[in-house]
Amino acid sequence: MEPQPTCDESSHPLATTVRLLNEEIVNCKLCPRLVTWREEVAATKRRSFADQFYWGKPVPYFGDFEGDLLIVGLAPAAHGANRTGRMFTGDRSGDFLFAALHRAGLANKAEAVSLDDGLALSGVTIAATAHCAPPANKPLPSEVANCSRYLIRVLAMPQWRSVLCLGGIAWNHVHRISNARPLQFAHGAVSETNGRRFIASYHPSQQNTFTGRLTAEMMDSVIRLWAS
Repeated sequence: MEPQPTCDESSHPLATTVRLLNEEIVNCKLCPRLVTWREEVAATKRRSFADQFYWGKPVPYFGDFEGDLLIVGLAPAAHGANRTGRMFTGDRSGDFLFAALHRAGLANKAEAVSLDDGLALSGVTIAATAHCAPPANKPLPSEVANCSRYLIRVLAMPQWRSVLCLGGIAWNHVHRISNARPLQFAHGAVSETNGRRFIASYHPSQQNTFTGRLTAEMMDSVIRLWAS
């Protein structure tokens, strides 16, 4: 039996809504280019993961669906979340992000390697601008637009008091679909619309973290601002 993404098991209406939305996301085939790519990656695999099952489908929301903190990233990594089936799980970006969430007391573990690793978030849900792994980590504008139907519904939920946008694409996209006017993207930028705060962070990509553009101290600082 193939593994299934773990999620909040609460019977709370909001948690139930997100679970139902996740079922819709996992079965989505709106973007032919992404369907072909994600399934091709899952079939060919990376040599170091040749013996592992690849998820190879849209990656659903993950976290504590009763919480009031939302993270919006870009898209699943081909051999990360596209392999494991869980946001930011199984790649260097996730290593960096979950370590920071753990330091902040928002995750029970500092790393995320698989669906059955016991990771749980506290008060935090992770979303994305695109739910399928794109070639070269770059979804097309039309593909982001297709996936907007899911993020629009999530952002319409009233519980989010603070939204952390990882990268300029997420920052601009979240403001656009929230009908909010964004500030120019910069690490630590803050905007507010209808009592909801939007916080900007550099994306914890390997390129950003290895070059020092985004340090652990910078990530900790923006997470404290977001969660305060």
